[in-house]
Parts: sequence; structure tokens; C-alpha cells
Amino acid sequence: MSVLEVLNERGFVEAVTHEGELKEYLEKNNATCYIGFDPTGSSLHVGHLVTIMALAHMQRNGHRPIALVGGGTGLIGDPSGKTEMRKVITHEQVDENKRGIKGQLSRFLDFSDGKALLLDNADWLTGLEYIPFLRDIGRHFSVNRMIKAESYKMRIESEEGLSFIEFNYMLLQAYDFMKLAKSHDCMLQMGGSDQWGNIVAGIDLVRRTQGKTAFGITFPLITTSSGIKMGKTHKGAVWLDPERTAPYDYYQFWINTDDADVAKFMALFTFMPMEEIKEVEALEGAQMNAAKAVLAYEATTIAHGAEAAQKAFEAAASVFGAPTIPEGLCGSSSIPRGGSGAVSAESVPSSSIDMSRLEQGIAAVDLFVETGLSKSKGEARRLIGQGGGYLNGERIDTFDQPISNGDFKDGEILLRAGKKRYHKIVA
Repeated sequence: MSVLEVLNERGFVEAVTHEGELKEYLEKNNATCYIGFDPTGSSLHVGHLVTIMALAHMQRNGHRPIALVGGGTGLIGDPSGKTEMRKVITHEQVDENKRGIKGQLSRFLDFSDGKALLLDNADWLTGLEYIPFLRDIGRHFSVNRMIKAESYKMRIESEEGLSFIEFNYMLLQAYDFMKLAKSHDCMLQMGGSDQWGNIVAGIDLVRRTQGKTAFGITFPLITTSSGIKMGKTHKGAVWLDPERTAPYDYYQFWINTDDADVAKFMALFTFMPMEEIKEVEALEGAQMNAAKAVLAYEATTIAHGAEAAQKAFEAAASVFGAPTIPEGLCGSSSIPRGGSGAVSAESVPSSSIDMSRLEQGIAAVDLFVETGLSKSKGEARRLIGQGGGYLNGERIDTFDQPISNGDFKDGEILLRAGKKRYHKIVA
């Protein structure tokens, strides 16, 4: 099975250019492909996983992926999918963010011996001279065609409008593709569905300047069965940086997947065989809950390593009970099976508080905000008022109920918000 068939079967592909030629190209060549990553933050998040996993599948099928960090274009900001101008960042911020991004990508891609490359388009964009760029590159672009691109149309019709600096973004991304095609024989660019116009512009520029056929693949916007954008929660984004989203919370994010999304997310966000994943579609009840545990375990293993996944599994088991994973379910998974064995709670999110404060007592509403179980006092009041706040397994009656050092049990205070979010206060 070719990598294009793999990506199609697993739900990655929304659109491709030159499909027949692309399939033949991938079957006959050890191809080089690339995806761009915006370095506006030091961490990628779950919303980036489709693009990251696509690169990983390319590498597993014998091709070479390039992760292109937009150190140059990041100084401008891509208008695609945005209704307002992005905040401009500094060179220093870009460099710091690049280091964080490479560390996270290294969990998914093997960068050793040139098997994958991490490049920065600042290396060639920041040195461009304006007049030669307009003469050699700008002359290939039609303004009439550019303003018809969906990314530009959205911004032009917005209240803020489209700035001239953003209008140049398509040219710069196309230049990236041309540069990579020339220097690394990279003939395939992939990206989200909002990148279609930019990708096609790059393909056209490669053809005009090098006389070669380049290709593009775009991915669909992944939403949950309830229509929510993938990776969005009540707390905001689910980060790949373990300092921003702890492996336990990352594991719990996947555990909380809706039944209707489990098989789809297994196909997209794990490397388990499709034969096993198809069997999950018909599961219900306890068996579906077991499948969610497999999804969470495998996704956490990929992003944070086997040890972190094991700790998250054990921490969840200490709170909710160890799940029983049938031997015949997803046999390729390394998740512990049988529902037995000692478990540890060391990975449940925890924090320590000055004992002098606890001696005076801290109102439950304040402690829920302080521990991150609620984003605001208003949210905490509503949660507790609706019976969703718990202290050591007992429902909290009032939002101003004091929590003190007398509430320690076995050296910890266990807080719970709703059914599945926990936080420990340790002595």
C-alpha cells in the first residue's frame, strides 16, 4: 500500500493535486515532502497533530519529511484562516520557539542522519532584496487570482481588512516551496485545508521557474462529533509541551473522547493497524471505554514516551480503577491488560500550598481557581453550586466552604471538578 493510500484510508486527505501523477511519483521515488509550522508559540498543540502524524507516516513509508519552521514568514503572519492581523513577533521569540518545537517533533520524527530535516525559512527569506524579488518572483503572480484565494477573501471582507504585509505571504510561501524544490528536491507540500491557495501558488511557481511538476495535499479540519474544533477544551488548547499540559492531563483528554470519535481518532493519532481500528467502530459500553484507554495510552506514548504513558495510566487507575483491556482488543497496543497490578497516583496533577494558609482555611472557590480546576471564581461558583465540586470524595456544599489542613488524608487533599478532573494538594 502506498503512503497516499495509507493517508487516505486513515482520514488525512481532503484534497490533492495531480492525484494520478502524485501516486505514481510516491511509488517510484523516495520523495521529500514538507509542512510549515508557525513559530508564534514555544509549543505545538493537539490541533497540529494531523500535520505531524502525516509527516510521520511519510517517514515510515520511506520518504523524507521536512518540518519547515516559519522563522521568516512568522515575522509577518499568515492571514489564512484568520479574521484579524496576527501579532508580529521578534527574532528572539522565533529562535526560542523553534527550540521548543523541534523537541516536540523529535517524539514523532527521526531527525538522525538526515532522515528528517528541521529547516527555518528565515535562512533564505530575511536576506532577500526587494527589487530582485519583485522582478524574479513577483512577476509570476496575478493579483486578480490572488484576491480570489479564500484566505485573502476572508480578510478583505473583514472589518480590519488585509494589510499589504500579509498580502505578500502567499509569495513568500510559494518561494519557500521553490527554494526547497531546488535545494532538497522537495516536490510535495502538505498542509491544512486553509493552505490550499498557498500550496497551489507554490506548485505554479516551481513549474514556472524550474519546469518541474510539484504536488500538494491538504488535510481536513478535524472536529469532534459534536462539531468542536479538535484540541479545544474548557481550559483552552491541549499542548504537546509537558510543562504546559501534563502527560496525565494529556492522557485524560483522550480518555474523554466521545464514543463516536474513538475509531476516527485512533486512525489519525495512533499507528495502530486499521484492521484493529475498524473493529472498534462496533464496540459499546465497557468495551468502548477500554478502547478509549487504548487510544489515550497510545497517543500519550507517541507524544511523551512509554514511561509517561505508563505513569498516566497508573495515575488514572488509582483514581478511577484499573480498566480491563481484553486480550483481543487492539492487540498491537502495549497498554497493560487484565485490570490488575499495583498502581501509582504520582502523575495526578498536584501542588503544595503554604501550611500557614491552610491553617486559616481557604475558600473552596479560591482553591479551585488556584489549582486550575476552574478558570475563574464565577466558573468555580457555578460548578460548586451545581454539585460538581468534591473534597476527598465528598460533595462541597457551598462555594465559600473552607478547606484547611484538617482535610488532609494520608498526606493529601483530593479535589475533584465534575466526574473526571482531579487535583491533589500535598503536604
